[in-house]
Amino acid sequence: MGNETKKDIMFNRMKEKKKEVKIVRRIVLAIVLLVLIGGGITAYSGYKYVKSALLPVDENSEETIAINVEIGSNLNTIATLLEKNGVIHDAKIFKYYAKFNNESEFQAGDYLLTKSMTLDELIESLKTGKVYREPLFAMTIPEGRTLEEISERVEDKTSYSQKEFMDLVTNSEFIDQMIAEYPSILTDEIKGPDLRHSLEGYLFPATYSFYEEKPPLELIVEQMLSVTENKMAAYTEILEEQEKSVHWLLTFASLLEEEATAKSDREMIASVFQNRLVKPMPLQTDPTVLYALGEHKDRVLYDDLKIDHPYNTYVIPGLPPGPISNPGTESIEAVLNAPKSDNFFFLADKEGINHFSKNYDEHLAKIEKYLR
Repeated sequence: MGNETKKDIMFNRMKEKKKEVKIVRRIVLAIVLLVLIGGGITAYSGYKYVKSALLPVDENSEETIAINVEIGSNLNTIATLLEKNGVIHDAKIFKYYAKFNNESEFQAGDYLLTKSMTLDELIESLKTGKVYREPLFAMTIPEGRTLEEISERVEDKTSYSQKEFMDLVTNSEFIDQMIAEYPSILTDEIKGPDLRHSLEGYLFPATYSFYEEKPPLELIVEQMLSVTENKMAAYTEILEEQEKSVHWLLTFASLLEEEATAKSDREMIASVFQNRLVKPMPLQTDPTVLYALGEHKDRVLYDDLKIDHPYNTYVIPGLPPGPISNPGTESIEAVLNAPKSDNFFFLADKEGINHFSKNYDEHLAKIEKYLR
């Protein structure tokens, strides 16, 4: 019985071992199958993702997106920029596609791209420095124009009237929507009670291209805001260091835009204004009086200077509540690059050349010398 029992035990152990081997084999087989299936699914999913990433983001989109490619930007930087702005699906795919096609020499500059552009169209545009698609029409907004003046340009170039444009850019719901969409530049500062127009100063002067006969009016305005957002991004760090806002910068810059002539030194004028703000001392700049009056005049009269208005810097201290025009890059950078000086006064002579003075007596002498 003892020997038989040992045989039985050994036999049973062998059976159990064989059973374990079979189970292990089944588990291994199952794992291999799962890996193969999973790999196949992963490969297929990867194929589908890459294929979709090679297609336009939205082939039906007519929206133009402002992109600034800075000097020295490499392929990685440009690909990241395009993905961040929603022009391409995936920066890595764009980068590999460009490398595969031996494309790497892209030009710095300002581009108006669309989500409907193919990767080849984007690459061609970035290589030539031109928008690959031909626009149906373009509209140029010069520096220093007010919203009312921009409305005239819109009416001239599109089927929209001045009233339709002004109704949109002064609509409170639209303004709230824009604040939500462009929080880096638009804040509650543009909703101050003394502001004439909330979006004054925020529609960047540039040439805008359009790819449909009648683009939505909202799209026209948003394209201008998008360029402003793109431009302001370059000044984020310095504004944070100075604890200043975009609204402050555009308001200040708009004064320079209106004061400056072709030969004016914007930076030195900015220095005068900064000295007056620190003193404190009224800025006393005539363009704010004209904006307060709401009309253009060749000459500001003494009585005009007395107008009781929040934009009249002869009456109110500091900067006006908001921009008095839409300033360009030169005026914006002049604010940030203003030199230190002891000047508190300036005047432009009959030929547009500026003369700066440290005190009022000097200023009066120069008035007598250059303007009498």
